[in-house]
Amino acid sequence: MTDFSIKPRWDIFCKVVDNFGDIGVCWRLARQLHVEHGLQIRLWVDDLISAKKIIPSLNITLNQQVVDEISIEKWDETADFSKAANVVIETFSCELPQSYLAAMTLQQSTWVNLDYLSAEKWVDDFHGKPSPQANGLVRHFYFPGFTENTGGLIREAGILVHHSDFRRNDDRVLKISLFCYPNAPIEDLLSALQANTHEVCMYVPESNVLPKIATFFGKNSIKVGEKLNQNNLTVEVLPFLSQADYDQLLRECDLNFVRGEDSWLRAIWAGKPFIWQPYVQTEEAHIAKLNAFIDVFYANYDQKDMLCKAHGYWSAGHMPNDVLQAYLHNLPSLKTHTLQQNQQLVNQHDLATKLVSFCNKL
Repeated sequence: MTDFSIKPRWDIFCKVVDNFGDIGVCWRLARQLHVEHGLQIRLWVDDLISAKKIIPSLNITLNQQVVDEISIEKWDETADFSKAANVVIETFSCELPQSYLAAMTLQQSTWVNLDYLSAEKWVDDFHGKPSPQANGLVRHFYFPGFTENTGGLIREAGILVHHSDFRRNDDRVLKISLFCYPNAPIEDLLSALQANTHEVCMYVPESNVLPKIATFFGKNSIKVGEKLNQNNLTVEVLPFLSQADYDQLLRECDLNFVRGEDSWLRAIWAGKPFIWQPYVQTEEAHIAKLNAFIDVFYANYDQKDMLCKAHGYWSAGHMPNDVLQAYLHNLPSLKTHTLQQNQQLVNQHDLATKLVSFCNKL
């Protein structure tokens, strides 16, 4: 077993807000910080039931346990917050417990708030800014992003090794993965795909969109393992996948519908065309986030207007058939462009590496 006593200790705090996105990001980061940077990681999670979807070996009855050499603690009112780590990562402004903040003051911990990923231009200016607190600590705001002036993107070493094309038995079958929020225009998508001129196979990992799919096929409910057929469309319901299995699914499909942050970024690393649905925010802040990403990622793509329509309609809750068909027609050029952007981004330092360097300099 690894000797943790000689390793610097970091604590990561995670509140599960967006079902699995927050814990998905935190678990990937925790593992990378431990494996690639030799850090002793303690992950505080407030919802072990949701966390178990991402960490299958997690025992939800235990308040403290070790999984993959990461210490996982149940974050609730009974937790012992008396000992703070050298570095504390507060993810997505989850608000640290007052008793833990007091321990941080005694420890003089380095405090970093890891924010959500965004391509908006203001991120470059606000990344890394300090915010002195009344208790004497300094809270540093760390913004992931797509430029060198930001905190970078989560990317494990060797992530692009699997980029060789998946060998399909029948290249005429269009393979699509669907992971979205329930407010997405799922019926519009299924209606268009079942009327396609060639065969489509859609893979849907278990999530809260299954009732809408069941309704489309005239069923009261559907379950894992079912295959549903209508004209040229086959929908296969998959179990909720591990992160490794989900990453593999993205690599094997021709088009991926993704949501939130974790699956969005994994779609980029998969190097396949994708349509992203950001998490809905007040005053349509998510649309500004979507448009900013399109401006950055597809700046040099010659069919940008078509692409903007596809992403915009998907997030707006309606997908016209002609918009979807135009997108599908451009899949070859979209794949080429996504791979090109993928290679440019991989030349930048990854988030974990930049985060460790950032904290070491404070």
